[in-house]
Amino acid sequence: MSKINFIRFPDLNNANQDGLLATGGDLSVDTLVSAYSQGIFPWFNQNQPILWWSPNPRLVLFPNEVKISRSLAKCLRKKHYKVTVNKAFEEIIENCASRGQKPAQRPSHRADFVQAIEETWITQSMQEAYIALHQQGYAHSIEVWQQDTLVGGLYGLALGKVFFGESMFSSATDASKVALASLCTWLRAHNWKVIDCQVSSSHLLSLGAREIARPEFISYLQDIDIHQTASSGGMYYPSWIDKFNLRFAYRMYKEPSTVRRYLIDYPRAFFLLTRNIAKFKN
Repeated sequence: MSKINFIRFPDLNNANQDGLLATGGDLSVDTLVSAYSQGIFPWFNQNQPILWWSPNPRLVLFPNEVKISRSLAKCLRKKHYKVTVNKAFEEIIENCASRGQKPAQRPSHRADFVQAIEETWITQSMQEAYIALHQQGYAHSIEVWQQDTLVGGLYGLALGKVFFGESMFSSATDASKVALASLCTWLRAHNWKVIDCQVSSSHLLSLGAREIARPEFISYLQDIDIHQTASSGGMYYPSWIDKFNLRFAYRMYKEPSTVRRYLIDYPRAFFLLTRNIAKFKN
């Protein structure tokens, strides 16, 4: 991995009321890592210049605030899916890009911007840029499988203790929610701060995301070292999630009162789980 050539963007206070900060530039690894580390992300349509955004307020999801619905909890308990990390990044981004969404028009005010973000078509240049980020260890994917078929997942960037979510898809019931719940479990176990969800949407709000002021969001970025990837810093797939098909991870996360029961009923499983959590935290 080559050293990042840091690129300073304009002051965030220069963004307009919709969050548009700058236009132009490129989608190189240097530019993208620099942008995200400053609280800025790209969004633009085909045949438009690259547009750089930093909306205020910012939608975020704190890992310990994710909402697990009854149906999702049942899905996790029944072990319908297998979850992997970084096993099919290109397939994830291709599926996110081809969800049947038509390209949105350039937004004229905040409501249009929110709708446009939800309908964005991930262009070929964007796909290539994030694949390059993945190859450099900055971008990661969570995959959800039903037997050998990819049925859901998400991808984003990991910098410091912040995961910058980009997009998700689902072709089976609750598959993208399983991906998000898995990510939150991992981030919570490793004391990560927050997931950046960019702008508000009813779907993300229903999963526990909430809006915060941009200065607060920027405060979570102060410890980012752009030269250290999450891979080199320890973001690798927690095998215990796959081994127990999220069941133990879910219960340790949502039902701490069951720890004593697992200690009694499943001493070997409890030992493996707690040993691995301690290992991943170090």
